[in-house]
Amino acid sequence: MKVYQRVINIVFEEESITFPFIPDLFMVFISPTFENTDQLLTSLHHDYPKTTICGCSTAGEIHDQYVSDHSAVITAIEFEKTEVVTHTVDIADMGDSEEAGINLAKRFQKEDLAHLLIFSDGLNVNGADLVKGLVNILPKVSITGGLAGDGSDFNETFIINGGKRVSGKVSGIGLYGKNLKIGFGSKGGWDSFGIDRKVTRSEDNILYELDNKPALEVYKTYLGDAAADLPSSGLLFPLSLRDSRETDPVVRTILAISEDDNSLTFAGNIPEGSYVRMMKANVNRLVDGAASSAEISNAFNAEDTQLSLLISCVGRRLVLKQLVEEEIEAVKEVVGNQSVITGFYSYGEIAPFGEFSPCRLHNQTMTITTLTEV
Repeated sequence: MKVYQRVINIVFEEESITFPFIPDLFMVFISPTFENTDQLLTSLHHDYPKTTICGCSTAGEIHDQYVSDHSAVITAIEFEKTEVVTHTVDIADMGDSEEAGINLAKRFQKEDLAHLLIFSDGLNVNGADLVKGLVNILPKVSITGGLAGDGSDFNETFIINGGKRVSGKVSGIGLYGKNLKIGFGSKGGWDSFGIDRKVTRSEDNILYELDNKPALEVYKTYLGDAAADLPSSGLLFPLSLRDSRETDPVVRTILAISEDDNSLTFAGNIPEGSYVRMMKANVNRLVDGAASSAEISNAFNAEDTQLSLLISCVGRRLVLKQLVEEEIEAVKEVVGNQSVITGFYSYGEIAPFGEFSPCRLHNQTMTITTLTEV
């Protein structure tokens, strides 16, 4: 397996981009503010017509130990013994997310599927339902990925399909073969506070009532002055969600609020009867969480990791601010200098909790996928 990376800042002005080998796969993560995105993708597709091109828009591009904006990060991968297959499906409406996951997963049902990477539109999707559909069809296959970002604007996101940027779609990249070692880890590092509150009324990813009280009113009492900046300030105060008091929690981030019905809309489902608790940031614990995610993912491989795909939540970036590269450096210290690091800041992360747990949608985590061909 060969890996080579190019970073293009602000604008694409070249006639073409050359690489030292013909890749099987391009992972391309592009800022929404990058200029000449279409020209860049057209050039890649023209010069490498047989290469699969995947990726998405971001809330920040990750390369090596750095985080940048207004750039395009292109990671070229040539496999020796691994087959790459890609399929894309539409998500016309958020309510179609589970069916989209089912339809996409069915297209990858063949022998020797080692791993499935997912890149999805970040706004027109219920990420939890998407993952539910994928797992329904591929319960024994490891699945990781993330939802595209749009900085902190939440206006429009896109994925890359067939050398073009498209919205309202989700793309899967199937990696087939017995020689690919995959590792994955997903950790947060946020601190919970306050009491558990029961979800007494919700519908899919819309939360209406907590302990029989209007959810938005309850949430605002915790935020204090920060409530005036909702929904953007909600990225700094996610919810910890448990289906029951005994299950492991997942984190849910607010996407929107409604003053009309005092509701909160989240990136994933908030089931009735579940329990939620407020969370707040601790910078040191966020960095430690990133390192823990790297340790978990790296433990899958006895050999040196060749490629590390990092997908971290935009909320973490807003908290870490100028310290954001510290979480990337913490990962690099674990995976080592031999591993090429690529990735992006996202609107949601897709990964199992651990080796023997099902895939879930996460928010506010650092999710890492490591790839090594042996």
